[in-house]
Amino acid sequence: MTRLRLSIVTGALLVLAVLSACGSTNPGQAPTAATSAEQPVTTQLASRLPVVATFSVIADMTQAIGGDLVSITTLVGPGGDAHTFEPTPEDGKALLGAKVIFENGVGFEVFLDDLYNASGSTATRVAVSNGVALQPISETDHGQSAGDHQDENDPHIWHDVNNAIIMANQISAGLVKADPANAATYQANTTKYVAALQELDGYVQQQVAEIPADRRKLVTTHDTFGYFAKRYGFTIVGTALASGSTESSDPAPADLADLIKEIKAAGVPAIFAENVSNPKLMQTLADEAGVTLAPTLYTDALGEPGTTGATYIDMMRYNITTIVTALKGE
Repeated sequence: MTRLRLSIVTGALLVLAVLSACGSTNPGQAPTAATSAEQPVTTQLASRLPVVATFSVIADMTQAIGGDLVSITTLVGPGGDAHTFEPTPEDGKALLGAKVIFENGVGFEVFLDDLYNASGSTATRVAVSNGVALQPISETDHGQSAGDHQDENDPHIWHDVNNAIIMANQISAGLVKADPANAATYQANTTKYVAALQELDGYVQQQVAEIPADRRKLVTTHDTFGYFAKRYGFTIVGTALASGSTESSDPAPADLADLIKEIKAAGVPAIFAENVSNPKLMQTLADEAGVTLAPTLYTDALGEPGTTGATYIDMMRYNITTIVTALKGE
């Protein structure tokens, strides 16, 4: 199904390229970030480095480092799910007009290779996961054996703030290479941002210390907190979807029953839904296990502007506060 969708997008992009070559435009189309190159812009906007970020976490980091020197198009925006994202011809146009594309890598953006090739883009692709010590998808997922996850690395690197620092440095290096004239500004912004991330890491550790060690147990919708658990001392009891992707089907009744037994046996006081998934499955799981469904966490996407998860730092602060409140047992 994913290949079929991408084939449709590929065909649409080819038609779009022909129309563009003939000078055709759609008079009813509103200007967007991806089409801004065709619209009248100020000199200031025109001088900005055109950048594409594959999803909202990377976009926020890029904005913090690039500031007013960059113009960012985000493919999978706040609240969006990269696992189920379906690209459009407009996304292809954004790639075509970009100088740099920042991607997570580790198989997170399954749509990107075909979209990039169909777009005709020559933009430099930068995988911000380069340099991160990768770890496999958790083998605690129900309905999965260790063999099912063989050679499959976990892409959700940003939940460990130390990895976020690596991501920030990769973004900085990519911007400097693409726009060396403004290297000093990018490097200064990176220094400031990394200092904020180091402070954030300390804050998360301080908050975790409030949870008794035997209550640091996580049950979430899909396997997204592996790096978080390793860095901050949690045990992943299980996930409702037996996968590192939200694209998986709902669990079989027998697998759900096994997870309920493990939740009860582990004494888990609360479980967590995610902002990129429908919470109904987790509510059912909580009801059956007799535990609390905690407020929804931000996982694979930031929240909309003005929400508690509008930036990466906001997201991490909100998540850890929510986890501590739900698990510490007061």
